[in-house]
Amino acid sequence: MDREQGSAQVAVSLRCARDEALAALLKDRLAHDRRTEHLQLDVRVDGAIAHVSGGVGSEDERALVRRLLRQQGGIYAVWDLLQLPAQRLEVADFGCGGHKQIPGAYGVDQVLMPGVDAVADLERELPFDSDAFDHIFAIHVLEHIHNLLGLMRELHRVLRPTGVLHVFAPHWRHPNAIADPTHVRMIHVQTFKYFCEPHPEVAPWRPLMVTASDDTVHADLQPLKDGPLASSVELARWFA
Repeated sequence: MDREQGSAQVAVSLRCARDEALAALLKDRLAHDRRTEHLQLDVRVDGAIAHVSGGVGSEDERALVRRLLRQQGGIYAVWDLLQLPAQRLEVADFGCGGHKQIPGAYGVDQVLMPGVDAVADLERELPFDSDAFDHIFAIHVLEHIHNLLGLMRELHRVLRPTGVLHVFAPHWRHPNAIADPTHVRMIHVQTFKYFCEPHPEVAPWRPLMVTASDDTVHADLQPLKDGPLASSVELARWFA
């Protein structure tokens, strides 16, 4: 084994150890909070992304779990597929290509291929009813979109009020952002602040979590359809 291979194996081992430690912290947080200690949730961490699934008793309980999970340092994003009693989550993967982030998700792409359930042009109005989905994954998609304001309005429309949009995009300072000639825009954490503030052309979002690693900007956003906009404290938490 040469030095480069040895370094790569060490890096993988360290990432695995980090993910296991973060998962243990999340489980401990939920188990020792009297409000969530009764829940039977599956919790794992992969690449500092928390994957959490299971049942919750009410919408307030789901909101609480989401908040507790996102308080953990070292986590970049939380993919929380939390179901209410008798609820079937409607999950969509936009720009899925041949690989869905969540098995069984409804795959949407501009090109028909195995795994794609619906063909849609993300630059135009989406062919879905309002409030159709509980979760939408847009993983390395937004950097390809010319009409980003229009797409974000459409994602806002087709998500339910308690739904979450999960985004990954290349960090604008990383070579990955400019290495792909099909990228048409740069993405920064502050890009998502624009969508969480009042602008006439924006359907507003609440930032559940917005972070950045060296190569990726991560955002978990909830559509605001009723009630107040995100407070200055919420905005400062992620965009200070």
